[in-house]
Amino acid sequence: MASNSCLNRVFRSSRPLLNLAKGNRNNRTGVETSVKNFSTSDQRKVHRSLIPDIEIPNVSLTDFLFPRFDKFSKNVAMVDGTTEKSYTYTELKENAIKVASALTRMGYKKGDVLAIYSTNSPEFTMVMLGAAAAGIIVTTMNPAYTSGELARHLEHSGASSLFTIPALVGTVKDALETDKVLNSIIKNIVVFGTADGHRPFSTLLEDDGKAFPEKISIDPVEDVVVLPYSSGTTGLPKGVMLTHSNIVSNLLQFRPLISVNEEDTCLGVLPFFHIYGLSPVMMGVLQDGGKLVTQPRFDPEMFLKALQGYKVTQAHLVPPIILFLAKHPVVSKFDLSSITKLISGAAPLGDSLTEEVMERLKAPVCQGYGMTETSPVIHVDTVPNTRGSVGKVVPNTLCKIVCPDTDTQLDKVGKVGEICVKGPQVMKGYLHNIKATEDIIRDGWLHTGDIGYVKDNGSFVITDRLKELIKYKGYQVAPAELEDLLLNHPAVQDVAVIGMPDDEAGEVPRAYIVKKPNSDVSAGEISQYVEDNAAYYKKLRGGVQFIDLIPKAPSGKILRRILKESLTQD
Repeated sequence: MASNSCLNRVFRSSRPLLNLAKGNRNNRTGVETSVKNFSTSDQRKVHRSLIPDIEIPNVSLTDFLFPRFDKFSKNVAMVDGTTEKSYTYTELKENAIKVASALTRMGYKKGDVLAIYSTNSPEFTMVMLGAAAAGIIVTTMNPAYTSGELARHLEHSGASSLFTIPALVGTVKDALETDKVLNSIIKNIVVFGTADGHRPFSTLLEDDGKAFPEKISIDPVEDVVVLPYSSGTTGLPKGVMLTHSNIVSNLLQFRPLISVNEEDTCLGVLPFFHIYGLSPVMMGVLQDGGKLVTQPRFDPEMFLKALQGYKVTQAHLVPPIILFLAKHPVVSKFDLSSITKLISGAAPLGDSLTEEVMERLKAPVCQGYGMTETSPVIHVDTVPNTRGSVGKVVPNTLCKIVCPDTDTQLDKVGKVGEICVKGPQVMKGYLHNIKATEDIIRDGWLHTGDIGYVKDNGSFVITDRLKELIKYKGYQVAPAELEDLLLNHPAVQDVAVIGMPDDEAGEVPRAYIVKKPNSDVSAGEISQYVEDNAAYYKKLRGGVQFIDLIPKAPSGKILRRILKESLTQD
């Protein structure tokens, strides 16, 4: 039985998050040597993987992946699920080299930032790998962004080029037209397809590859390779600086637990802009010779046809899709007997739903836990699934439980506290935000903001979050971002946003509004304002409630706890 004596209150629920820790990098395993010298009593407080630490090579991402591609040269690496065009591992590597060469000819150099604002496709992967090979940083963007969100991301990341799809060119145009400074910074817009006035991606593949920067010097530990955005534990979205070593380390860390082989076919339906789709799905499948079939979005019929038609063996999913597989009657019309494993992450997956989908598909389910700041995997549950658990720590990672109020380490099994991690997969830091970096990484330990405990068998159970972050179907919604938007509404005097529990979505945003004097604005108008100015997953699906005063601490911090307690009284 879990003990919560150090907490004022713990909300009990299963929250395995894969929205997916920094040691002494002189040690090739990535874990501080000093940890191995802890006393017996100290070791009870620090948890390791049951799998021995692995050797992590000091190489760039493409120096790690390309030799593996050579091993599977003639195998099909990726298939565009929309066009059915396929690429072998040799073709994927050669196209990535052409992209690197073309980018070099276009004037891009090591350390420049390139943005990908696109749905999933093999071309997305080619740009990611080509840029990485040239030492260029890739920042990934949600294709659901509004023009305002896109502009803010571009400006903050420092991107000087943008790769997108024809359907999003209009949003790009709107973003650049409203920000003249940004318009002058973005030098190139490249389109996966064709769009008037913009360079088609196909022209990059016509490059002869001779400008590939062979002599480029990449420091795997220090040089950033990808810059996804996350809200971390609190506040507005932040650029997460993940190095070549971060990604390579994590690919090797989760490999013993959720690896594929060259006989496997996997579905790339989870968005590549998200770290779960980018690392465990895209790169995790490709590192061991699997076949990855991409889909631009989740469409029930297209999804089921792909599972059946390509005889998918492993499916990386999120709980809403697993809910669909478990309950929708149309699923029974398709032959899904090829599936040997379901891998779930990014949001909670309840025990009953796990049982239901396993019974229907006759396939085991394993869950992962982590965050963007950890590249992303910290824990993986082994098959068969340990009910209610996110599994054990991955290799080369240290994990401890601390009292959130005092940071005191809790050494007893079942003691509830905040989960903290350390390992080679922990981010370099937040871009342009030293304070936020220092707030989340203290004394070398990344504080996840998640509350949980350790079971007798070493498995971790997540019970709640210290974070303010709202998780809607695996998407991150920062209350502060919506509050900032709502405060720009002429009728809003004050506002607080919280996550409201929802059986299907996990949580939905709910706004508490203090109107300006004499305002007669309606809840519907407030909801429409958010819908018009934010991505669809940030809609106020939990509703709008007008109140007289937002509860706040003397420091001015919103007391969301009080608002959440009011939900149980409604």
